[in-house]
Amino acid sequence: MNRINVSVFQQAKDGNSECGDSYYYLETKHGFICALADGLGSGEFAKESSKIVIDTIKENNSDSVEQIIVKCNEKLLGKRGSVLALLKINYETESYSISSIGNVGVMTVTGENEKKRSIPTAGYLAGYHTKIKLIHEPLEDEMNFILYTDGVTNKDLSESYFFDKDVERITQTFELKSNRPRKDDTTLIAIRYERK
Repeated sequence: MNRINVSVFQQAKDGNSECGDSYYYLETKHGFICALADGLGSGEFAKESSKIVIDTIKENNSDSVEQIIVKCNEKLLGKRGSVLALLKINYETESYSISSIGNVGVMTVTGENEKKRSIPTAGYLAGYHTKIKLIHEPLEDEMNFILYTDGVTNKDLSESYFFDKDVERITQTFELKSNRPRKDDTTLIAIRYERK
């Protein structure tokens, strides 16, 4: 039985045919993982780096958040580099872990309408040693998780529609209300967890 609903909005920077952001999510009976990678710059080489990250996560999705990030970092040696937001939910321990590196973010919204943004670690993944900061917290029923790249502004994130229980409505409202033309590749992933 699915406990997660997901909706994604993605659009390339104006003038680019290719979006440099890549994402992946998977729900199993044990939990859920979602990753959002933003390759440095824009266009084809940015896409190459973000795709390497996502392919690495797909191959290692049962590893811990820290182990996944170390493997992604190793694979990017000699490439342009990527920033990354990674969310992992564990149904058995009823907890979640978040790590974000660079200008991608994760926001949580509780059933009591409390918004909290995780502060990313500075820098990016490119094969060099990087510090990994991990947030590990109890999972609450009826939580929203929002993953976003730098095309999503602070003004966007302050909007009340992120409290909506319907993730499709969140991404549709974002598309209607957010800035155009897009100065950056933009990805917004809205995730809804319900214990059921």
